Amino acid sequence: MVYFAVLAVSVALIAIAAFGCAIGQGMAVYGATTSIARQPETAGKIQLVMFVGLAFIESLTIYSLMMSFMLLGKLPKTEAVLELIQHAVK
Repeated sequence: MVYFAVLAVSVALIAIAAFGCAIGQGMAVYGATTSIARQPETAGKIQLVMFVGLAFIESLTIYSLMMSFMLLGKLPKTEAVLELIQHAVK
């Protein structure tokens, strides 16, 4: 029973990691745009570095969502969990 509880919490935390990646992407684009606004002549180099960074962040997002879906498939059905809870209460 504890195994399934930890598994359910880990699925939720991995899904939250995807939201963290979205925040990181927003901060990266914000930093790149402010840098380009300050020095427009370096726009090409800044964009290249930004796109490489965004690619790494996006790959982390895809991996975290993939792990979340894989772990979600290992969780038992809701009816089985409710039955276990009912037997534990009695």
